[in-house]
This record gives sequence, C-alpha cells and structure tokens, in this order.
Amino acid sequence: MPDLNKLNEIFKQADNTPVENKTIISMIRDSKKKKISDEKAIKKHEKKTGCLGGLMYFMFISCIAVIIAVFAWMAASDVLALNKKNFEAVVTLPESIFTTVETDKTDENGKVTGTQSYSVCDIDYVTDQLYDNGFINYKWLFKFYCNLSHAEKKFDPGEYTLKSSYDYRALVQNMRESTASLGTVDVLIPEGFTLYEIFERFDEEGVASYDDLIASAQNSNFKYSFLDDSMLGDETRLEGFLFPDTYQFYIGMEPSSAINKLLQTFYYKIDADMLKQCDNLGYTLYDAIKVASIIEKEAGDDSERAYVSSVIRNRLRSDWQLGMDSTILYIHPEHEGEPDAAMLEEDSPYNTRLHRGLPPTPICNPGLASIEAALNPADTDYYYFMSDNENHLHFFANSNEMYAFQAELENG
Repeated sequence: MPDLNKLNEIFKQADNTPVENKTIISMIRDSKKKKISDEKAIKKHEKKTGCLGGLMYFMFISCIAVIIAVFAWMAASDVLALNKKNFEAVVTLPESIFTTVETDKTDENGKVTGTQSYSVCDIDYVTDQLYDNGFINYKWLFKFYCNLSHAEKKFDPGEYTLKSSYDYRALVQNMRESTASLGTVDVLIPEGFTLYEIFERFDEEGVASYDDLIASAQNSNFKYSFLDDSMLGDETRLEGFLFPDTYQFYIGMEPSSAINKLLQTFYYKIDADMLKQCDNLGYTLYDAIKVASIIEKEAGDDSERAYVSSVIRNRLRSDWQLGMDSTILYIHPEHEGEPDAAMLEEDSPYNTRLHRGLPPTPICNPGLASIEAALNPADTDYYYFMSDNENHLHFFANSNEMYAFQAELENG
C-alpha cells in the first residue's frame, strides 16, 4: 500500500518548482514527443517507399522476361521459317567460294595415320545470299547455326531453287550437289593422258577454257602434301597427280575446282600401304609416280606392267640410263610414232638415253594398275624389252638376247 504522505510531499515540491525549471522540463517533454512522432513518420515513409521499389523491380523483371520471350520467338520463327510469305528464289554458290582444307587423319585410337582433305565454303557469302533473297532475317543466327552443325562442309557449288518455307536445316540440305540445277557433263580421262591433253578435253567439253586451266595449274594453291610448292608457277607440278577416271563436272565451272576433283581422287587412291612400299623400294612418292607414268606409256597391257617396272628398277639400281623413248616424246607431243634421230640426240633431262635417273616430272597421269606395278616390280634380272610385230613386249636379261630376238623379227 503506497505511502500517501510521501506522495503528497512530492506533489507539493513540484508545485513549488520555479517557473524556469518547469519550462525546461516542458521543452524536453515536447522534444521527446516530436522525436517519437518523427520516427513514426519515417517508418511510415520507408514502408511506402519499400512497397513502391518492390513494385518497380517486379515490373523491370517482367519487362526483361517479355523482351527475352519476344526475342526467342523471333529467333525461333527465323530458324523454323514460321509466318513467312510463300515465295521461291534462285541462289547460286560459285566454285570460287570453295576451298580445300587438309587435316590429319586418325584411327580409332587417335593415332595419326595420314592426312585427309575436304572442301569448305565461305559461310559469309552463303549467309549474304540467303539474307538478300529474304530466306533469313538474322545473319548472325544463321552463322551460329552453321558453326554448330559444321555446315561449311555440307554445301556444294551450284544453282539452287529455294523456298521460303525451308527452315535452316532444309536450306542447308537443299544446297548440295544432288539438288543442283546447273548443267553438267560427264568427262572420261583415260590412263596415260598428259595434263595438256586433259585440259584440251575439258575445253572441248565446256568445263573450262584451256588457258584458264593452265593458269590455274600454275598458280592455284592446291593444299596437298604431295605437291611441290617450289614448283609454283609451273603447270607440270601437277603432272602425274591428275587421276584418270570418269568425272561429272559443271559446265563453265571454276578451273581450280575442276582440277581439284582429279587431285582429290588421287589423294584418296594413295593409301598408307603404298607409302610404306615407296619407303621399302627407296622411292619417294614422286619417284613412284614418275616410274608409274613410264610404265603407263611403255606397257601394252596389265600382264606387262610389273615386268616393265622390274626393268626400270634394275636399271636405276645399276645406275644405267633408262633408255625409254616415251620420256623424250613427252616434250614432243605433236610427234607421232617412234622418236627420230634428232630427238634421241637432244640434250634434255627427258632424254633418258643420254641422262641417268628418272625424268624431271612424270610424263603422263598413270592409272592405279601402273602405280601398283611401280610399287610391286616383278623379281627379275631383266634389263631390256622389245616389242614384236603385234606390239607385245618381250623381256631380256642382256643385250645379246635382245639383238638375237630382233634379228629373228627382221628375218621373218
């Protein structure tokens, strides 16, 4: 129970307090009340501001989401060819936008076993053509797709009729050789043709002009390891490597592309076993093709090739002149029949009656049978051969045997 007397005493003292002290106390009380009021106002303002900031952040995120969704829809529409007007247009991919790339070839264990080459196109050119014709709306997106799908390896030169309904994948698929509408021609390149004869045939068939082919053979940068870069500027650097076969070409195609088809076929015909056999015989690949070209010109049929090869090998090993008339005839393409006396006395590295060793270049483009014969000569002691009256070759170990056979032929 509180002491009432003490309480009364306190209240009396408060009533007797001077006026100045009462004023100070009142000011302190008012200041505390104002501070409390201000704090309540600040909290109320912070609450309103926090709500407004959260709302603005939500609206910002929502706008970003809408923009991303719109962008994704526009990109998907372009990739999938959605909502496009129906039309057709012709797109041409010229041979000039294609180049040959050579890379390492590996086995299943990742070991490098050789090299391989393939053709790639200029994606920037293809993209510009599709954009200009209205097939795509976003160049960067089509290039991104091409990078992901390695499309640069999938295009072929030609003229293509495309539809606006084609999506990215269909556009790529419909710009391949099987869908091309350019005129084509089948050209047979026989075994034993020189590069000059091949180019003349190309010219006759409308593939490319002779002069343009010669210029390309001299100066085009064909990326094959078997070609000698030091011979750039000399068309004979390609002699021996233009593989004979039947090919389909576009009419009026780029000369370098026509030539590359033959070089690429040669590249795929030469395997690791052949290169190993070159090493076993002490030949470079270039040496082997020179030997094969002579076999192609000298042998009458497949049964004679390995024996001609053995004569060449035996003479090379003995450091003899090869004495093959076909080599001097290479630099006299207009001449028909056997070489005349003046040709046999001509001081040319192609005159193998005078000069030892192989000629400077192959003398034609040999077929696979002659290449295999060069790498697999028959095991003989033959150093000579001569043709009979029916153009069949006969082989001899020494000159006496050959002259005796020649006498028999002359005496009937």
